[in-house]
Amino acid sequence: MSKARAQSGKSGNAAKKRVNGDTCKPVKGNGKSVRKSRSFLQRCRRFVFGFIAWVLLVVALLGTLSRALPEELQSLPYVPVVAAFTPWFVLPGLVSLVLALVSRRWFAALLALMCVGLQGWWQHPYFVPQSHLGDTAITAVSGRKANIDDGYARVMTANVYRGRADVKAIIAAVRDQRVEVLALQETTRSFINDLKSQGIHDYLPYSQVSSSDGKYGNALFSAVALDSPSDDDVDSAASFMPGGTVSLAGGKTQVRFVSVHTTSPKPGRWVRWRTSLDEVARMKSREDVKYVLMGDFNSTTDHTPLRNILGSRFHDAAQSAGRGLVFTWPSDMAGVPKFAGIDHIVLDQGLVAGQVSTLSIPGSDHDALLATIMVQ
Repeated sequence: MSKARAQSGKSGNAAKKRVNGDTCKPVKGNGKSVRKSRSFLQRCRRFVFGFIAWVLLVVALLGTLSRALPEELQSLPYVPVVAAFTPWFVLPGLVSLVLALVSRRWFAALLALMCVGLQGWWQHPYFVPQSHLGDTAITAVSGRKANIDDGYARVMTANVYRGRADVKAIIAAVRDQRVEVLALQETTRSFINDLKSQGIHDYLPYSQVSSSDGKYGNALFSAVALDSPSDDDVDSAASFMPGGTVSLAGGKTQVRFVSVHTTSPKPGRWVRWRTSLDEVARMKSREDVKYVLMGDFNSTTDHTPLRNILGSRFHDAAQSAGRGLVFTWPSDMAGVPKFAGIDHIVLDQGLVAGQVSTLSIPGSDHDALLATIMVQ
């Protein structure tokens, strides 16, 4: 009996050892499984983050490349459209950079950093003022009536979307902003007649309106007489771009204002778009005239043809004022923010700009662009 109990005890102890051994082994196995599972998840996470980083990097690289192309290549199909989004490509570049660092894709991180750096370099002039008007200029254009004899002028340009813009809103902007020179694009005969009947000449009594096809045209209005007015100052195939000379600073400085409207980069018009900008660029050779070019250039400063217009002589008012990126289009799409600055006030040497702002005009697909210019 005792011997049987002893054997039974030994068997029980052995069974306990086996049970204890069996229960220990899974514990060790579970630890390894957890570690393997975690390692697998980390590898999966790195792969997914790395894949997304590369996808976003390709987007950022394509956007960066489109901006850097010479104008002959930038007028290839759809390239102007891609280049118009240039400031926004910094966003996929930044996300790609973060994900590449997290997933340890060092080469992708380096390329993303280069994209972000280039975007910052290209856009930083919009945030660094290159000129300052001072309190005198602000006071000068804040009077109850326009006064160009002081060497300062408040100017405005607006694309009126084939005459669909609210005429009263245009006139209210001229009145409230003390506009002294106004450039309009895509005018129609009925729109101009409505402007006159609503009292535009009470504020800007002098005007030059022209149209190349008799249907849509461009216009220039002024608070003072326009000397040597013309139907077309540019000789462009895009549209008639009227011009007129205004005397500033008590007649000491003659400035020729031109209402500009180039061809839009729509499908099938890529080369015509580039050509129309090149036609405006030819005005740089007219050194006997000091220009202010205002209008719908259908391009941003990220488009090579527009940068060729600016060069060393002309400068963009929004860019030189350093008030940040200025977007004017599209302004009529519900839920879609304005993402491109295709309207410009381009100034000649010896002129500086400030108080750059945009203004919504009901009925138009563009915001109006305003600035105060000063003769140095």
